[in-house]
Amino acid sequence: MEKTFSKISAAFISCLLLIASSCSKKLIEEPKTVFTIEYLKTANGLQSGTVALYSGMRYIYGPNGGLNTMNSGTDEWSLGDQGASSGLDCGAYNLNSTNGDILTPWNRSFNNINLANGIIAFAPSITMDANLKAKIVAEAHFFRGLYYFGLVQQFGAVPLDLGSGDSAFNQQPFQGFNRLVPDLLKKNYQLIINDFTYASQNLPTARPANGGFYIYKAAAYHMLAKAYLFRSYNATAKQPTDFKSAWDAAKYVIDNQASLGNSLLTDYADIHKEGNDYNAEILYSVERIQGSPFDNETNDVSNEFSGKANMSCNWFNSNYQNNVSINGAFPCDRVIQYMRPLRQLAPNPWLIDSAFADKRNDSRYDNTFRTVWLATNNNAAASGVRVGDTAYFLAPSKAYGDSLKALGTKKYIILDPTQFYLVSRPAYQLYPSLKKYDDNKRATIQDASGRPFVVSKLSEVYLEAAEAAILDGRPADALPLILTLRQRAAYRPGLSTAELSARQAVMRSKNVGTATVPSYVNLTAADMTVDFVMTERSRELCGESLRWTDLACRGLLIEYVKNRARNPVAAPKIQPHHVLRPIPQSQLDASIISNPASYQNPGY
Repeated sequence: MEKTFSKISAAFISCLLLIASSCSKKLIEEPKTVFTIEYLKTANGLQSGTVALYSGMRYIYGPNGGLNTMNSGTDEWSLGDQGASSGLDCGAYNLNSTNGDILTPWNRSFNNINLANGIIAFAPSITMDANLKAKIVAEAHFFRGLYYFGLVQQFGAVPLDLGSGDSAFNQQPFQGFNRLVPDLLKKNYQLIINDFTYASQNLPTARPANGGFYIYKAAAYHMLAKAYLFRSYNATAKQPTDFKSAWDAAKYVIDNQASLGNSLLTDYADIHKEGNDYNAEILYSVERIQGSPFDNETNDVSNEFSGKANMSCNWFNSNYQNNVSINGAFPCDRVIQYMRPLRQLAPNPWLIDSAFADKRNDSRYDNTFRTVWLATNNNAAASGVRVGDTAYFLAPSKAYGDSLKALGTKKYIILDPTQFYLVSRPAYQLYPSLKKYDDNKRATIQDASGRPFVVSKLSEVYLEAAEAAILDGRPADALPLILTLRQRAAYRPGLSTAELSARQAVMRSKNVGTATVPSYVNLTAADMTVDFVMTERSRELCGESLRWTDLACRGLLIEYVKNRARNPVAAPKIQPHHVLRPIPQSQLDASIISNPASYQNPGY
């Protein structure tokens, strides 16, 4: 399947005549392959088109634009020093309609939506194996829903009519822009929900048995639950049954794990462990090919920043290389094991100090962040630090860091959370670095990742079911779902039965004392609020390209980033209109419409 991605999808998509997002004022058709509209009307063409839908997701999940738009400028992530110096507009909210990060999801979604429209339209008249055809049509519905869902989360209402009518395949150049349509956002959400519903009813039940991530029912039900949940927060589109519908869809996945082939792993560390990419907790991932930019359809194989390159392993790293010296020397070289230190995204103090306040009983902090770097050279040998010795240690708290420093025996650098990097505090460019995307199989330190990028996993389904229950006035139903994840997070290899039990008891509780003198009482249904779930989402899903839409679509972006001042860079700049991205200027310029400004989102 992977080889097919690279050989077929780019050429196949490029031969289709699409909407104005890929048109200029003067369209010149220069066919480069034999892949035509007529080919899509064949059994082979239908299968090739479906492969292209899978492949197109590489533009959405993992490249620079996707990482920036989905993570930066939230309460979790702010700008690293290189992100700040490059003017990462999404993170600092200096955002305008020509921003490059927003172009990729816009330009790379509509062509795939149109392709899905074609597959759905042409499939009934194609002679081929009935079961295979049914699966292909279900996949087309899933991906059409997912591409649209991503657009709606970022931009609000987007066209359903691409030139030939709502949800119809368009074969002709079209330079209109059907956005000013009554109730369009309602129609968007209804199509998304209809597509995910169709996919959930018609996709294969069981997860793939031998690697590779063809989608199946669990992924569709998960996205269906999320679509209902997000719609419930939207004043324009919401329906009174959305809470219950989100609960039902999520509970299907939770209650049918045996038949679906899914389960929560015992150890949180194993979910994103390199080499364990096809574990039972993952519902859907976007595939890449290890060590081959060409096969991953990167536009320029000499430049890993282009095309569909998965830069997740490099984007969240601090400057371990030439930043903090020991005895005047830098003990760490730029090495594959610590990924490329691109320093684009850095965690905010709220994330480290509050969301991950309990770093002992909750294993998710240690399993999410790298906080120790070992020396990779003997430059600091005069201080006693040699290859393999600890070079840098980021202490979990100020008190812990102070206690180590007071010993006076540690030869390595110790920084406490008050010294971690911020744009306003740039003395040390070190901070806990996300390690979920580590990829040690890259050929060079410069390379992008060949690992699959996780889009959907079972733990998020638990969180969404809990949130739906809370919104539906049933917080008691949310409690056991939250406790399941929190107790799992207490596990660490090597703990005795008694110690694990003690830590699980703490994770079933909340601290009503202080950080230095804790006092625990059991969590109850009264503690189950959306705010509680959102913090739990940060602990469980940190850095997984979810947080910006999590906040924006729930109406919490301004509250968390500005009002609660959880992001010191973004708080002074973020404005209410930033809950939507601007429609790309290139789209408006390419469209033949009167008063283009009226098609733009407010505030841009």
